[in-house]
Amino acid sequence: MKQFFSVADVEDLPSIVAEALELKSNPFGYEHLGRRKTLGLVFLNPSLRTRLSTQKAAINLGMDVMVMNMDKDGWALETKDGVAMAGSTVEHIREAAAVMGRYCDILGMRSFPKLQDREEDYSEDLFKKFMRYCGVPVVSLESATRHPLQSLTDLVTIREHWQGVSKPKVVLAWAPHVKALPQAVPNSFSEWMCRAQAEGLVDFTIAHPQGYELAEEFTNGAAITHSLDEALTGADFVYVKNWSSYSDYGKILPVTAPWMIDNSVLGTTNGAKVMHCLPVRRDVELASEVLDGPQALVIEEAANRVWAAQAVLKRMLEQLTHNV
Repeated sequence: MKQFFSVADVEDLPSIVAEALELKSNPFGYEHLGRRKTLGLVFLNPSLRTRLSTQKAAINLGMDVMVMNMDKDGWALETKDGVAMAGSTVEHIREAAAVMGRYCDILGMRSFPKLQDREEDYSEDLFKKFMRYCGVPVVSLESATRHPLQSLTDLVTIREHWQGVSKPKVVLAWAPHVKALPQAVPNSFSEWMCRAQAEGLVDFTIAHPQGYELAEEFTNGAAITHSLDEALTGADFVYVKNWSSYSDYGKILPVTAPWMIDNSVLGTTNGAKVMHCLPVRRDVELASEVLDGPQALVIEEAANRVWAAQAVLKRMLEQLTHNV
């Protein structure tokens, strides 16, 4: 594996899910792979679970880890070519990425969208240039449009908990929020679940108010409804997440119907397990009675971030070893 940016970088979904669960039962079985190898984690935005879980995964594989918080420790980056850097930017992505690639064997990068210019954000220009110029394998720690480590984790968590159900019904449910959030997590979750559905692993439904449709490239094959009650009927897993409008880009559109999930609306589900990528705003996005109840999987889901990251890093290390 030379890069991990989307589900397209995974040839066999069941295989990588099984590998993550095998690593969960045997965390240190492959620590020889990372000996004398360095993982560099580059953050342009805040992180809790992504940073700690990826560090832990690398340590389990015997790697050294260096962390760079570009918003606090680094120079302001220029990404456009052919411009005279006479303004606020100090270093071009060409040099910055190339230097990081000389220091590290694998790099991870996290960067959020600005939610101002849809074309700019969805071009993924920063990530594409970072991958082009660093010269080493790159793991996306979340980009403007996707969060693949989270989505792999989500599939691992669903696989781990779908006992007794051959083909679970998985629902992505929009939730309210006080601020505009990116579409990266729901885009990515939808992309991975659509792939899983195409391979006969799940049935996938997206529920959101009108005006919150995701880009079609991420939802191909999903059943889409504007009725939360309809979506929840018979559901085995409910993934709760807010996102801002894609069509009216980055905006919060008025919603009059109640969309926050509490115990009262889970009664029509098949005892559904409830998931959220965290952080979650209690009693805004998701009711505390759900988060504190037996159907919540949010802590188990967060814990599985380690094994998803470890499966990806293991494959990258094996590729590096093969190329030596």
